[in-house]
Amino acid sequence: MLIGRRDMLRGALALAPMVVAGQAFAAPQAASRLLVVFLRGAYDAANIVAPTGSDFYHASRPTIALGKPDASNPNAPLALDADWSLHPALRSSIYPLWQKRQIAFVPFVGTDDMSRSHFETQDTIELGQPIAGHRNYGSGFMARLASVLGRDTPIAFTDQLPLCFRGGPMIPNMALATAGNKPAIDPHDAALIRAMYKGDHIGATDLGRAVDEGFQVREIVFKSIDEEMKEAGRGAASTKGFELSARRIGRLMRDQFNLAFVDVGGWDTHVNQGGAQGYLATRIGELGRGLAGYVDEIGPDAWANTTVVVISEFGRTFHENGDKGTDHGHGSIYWVMGGGVRGGRIVGPQVALSQATLNQGRDLPVLTDYRALIGGIAARQFGLRDERLATVFPEIRAADLGLI
Repeated sequence: MLIGRRDMLRGALALAPMVVAGQAFAAPQAASRLLVVFLRGAYDAANIVAPTGSDFYHASRPTIALGKPDASNPNAPLALDADWSLHPALRSSIYPLWQKRQIAFVPFVGTDDMSRSHFETQDTIELGQPIAGHRNYGSGFMARLASVLGRDTPIAFTDQLPLCFRGGPMIPNMALATAGNKPAIDPHDAALIRAMYKGDHIGATDLGRAVDEGFQVREIVFKSIDEEMKEAGRGAASTKGFELSARRIGRLMRDQFNLAFVDVGGWDTHVNQGGAQGYLATRIGELGRGLAGYVDEIGPDAWANTTVVVISEFGRTFHENGDKGTDHGHGSIYWVMGGGVRGGRIVGPQVALSQATLNQGRDLPVLTDYRALIGGIAARQFGLRDERLATVFPEIRAADLGLI
């Protein structure tokens, strides 16, 4: 079979992010690490970090609301403060991080995108551009962050390069679900491709070197993932397989990468989402165990300089629907966790929940722009000044919520 020269180059460069950095697979130049976890499908934040101190919450969700905190009841939520409680499925995974003050929750956060469309709002989040302006689909916010950081080593743990990493330096992407499979290009074809591009350049880019580094990164990542895949016999980067996947991410970020993105699906709970138990409880329990595994695998030294931000495109309706689920909403609740995070707190502007304070009478309002939140974290994590942050998130001022 004949392979086009351009197609072969694209495949070889798909895992060659180090051309700009100039160093192939060294550990990150900076000690700081940032992982963004995207919960695609809009998770029902209000039943995970739930406002159990509000009678309005219980009245709005007669069949799916969590109960009141009760230390003697393992199915009761865990009190975070007088107003908020954590889902009991996170008792053994995330709650210990709360007790160690290594996780904070930011309620009433999101975007000003009111489309309530999964795809459009996911694009809005990943692009990180002003919503009123023209969308440049070739410029995602994490790609711009990677460009600003310059010598850092990014990776996307996804099947396709996500929108947030498009543009900027070349970024590797590796779907954890494909671990254990043979690489798409066999050694014979790889040798032909290396020979074909040896000595070629595009501008200042040495194509031979880029191709060679791309293959080497591919081999390193496949080997690291494949070893554990064979032991576990499972590999989907879904909630069910996320614990193992997250451990692999922790290992790779500990040793090789320091700016990463992973997405986890299964959060569109229109029907029978459940309360303390049920569909959503199962999903969030798996996610929590995955994140706890990531913390364990990355180790205390790297964890001290790592920040994980858990986001979703929007929240869900505050009132449950007729099918004992929730529909597309607006404001959400983000998680910020890390060894250097000033956690054990509910952070950011809040409002007492009532029918009058809901967005359009149905959703959590947005009081903190997600770009301001992530921009503020990036500023503290990587020491970025305002003019550099303006490149990552144009036309928005970073919010320093004292998280780091």
